[in-house]
Amino acid sequence: MTSFTERTKATLRETLLDAAADLLPDRGHQGLRMADVAAKAGVSRQTVYNEFGSKAALTQAVALRVAAEFLDGIRCRFEDAESLLTGIRGAVVYTIEHARENRLIAAALGTEAGEDLLPLLTSRGEPILTAAADLAAGQYLALEPRLTPESAALLAETVVRLSLSHLVLPTHSASEAADSILAVLAPAIDQFVHNGVKREGQS
Repeated sequence: MTSFTERTKATLRETLLDAAADLLPDRGHQGLRMADVAAKAGVSRQTVYNEFGSKAALTQAVALRVAAEFLDGIRCRFEDAESLLTGIRGAVVYTIEHARENRLIAAALGTEAGEDLLPLLTSRGEPILTAAADLAAGQYLALEPRLTPESAALLAETVVRLSLSHLVLPTHSASEAADSILAVLAPAIDQFVHNGVKREGQS
């Protein structure tokens, strides 16, 4: 495959994902039709099937692209952080604020059409949640090397799940949610760091 062909194929895929992402918030997964995605993108329905194979695969691809955008944003917050706690806080605030502004996620959390999109973030969203937790764990270790990989992974999974709970049940602002998550995690982080230092002293 030539580089021109690769670029053309990538552009087509992005065009189809853009079309699906624009339709999904109003129609949900069940109401989305491949023919409508094709019409919006200006291609044939067969072209959509050739690229993604099924409507489920197309919807999942849209969700994974949204997740990639979030992961890039989270990575930037950690890279600019002065400490582990400020990095976690910045990442949580960004995640919640960006999610509430994203049409697809807002629909999944708050509209009738989005009810069948919610599992992409929860029960069927394991690849997305795992990617977010893996990224966070790596950033935690970079900012606080006294953590063990196991404790970093546990902290990261906890932050991801708590952040998701604040998205599903939005009773606080993003800043308030981040502060409450840190209030719970700060003592645990101190304990993990202390245990890590203790083990180093014993070795």
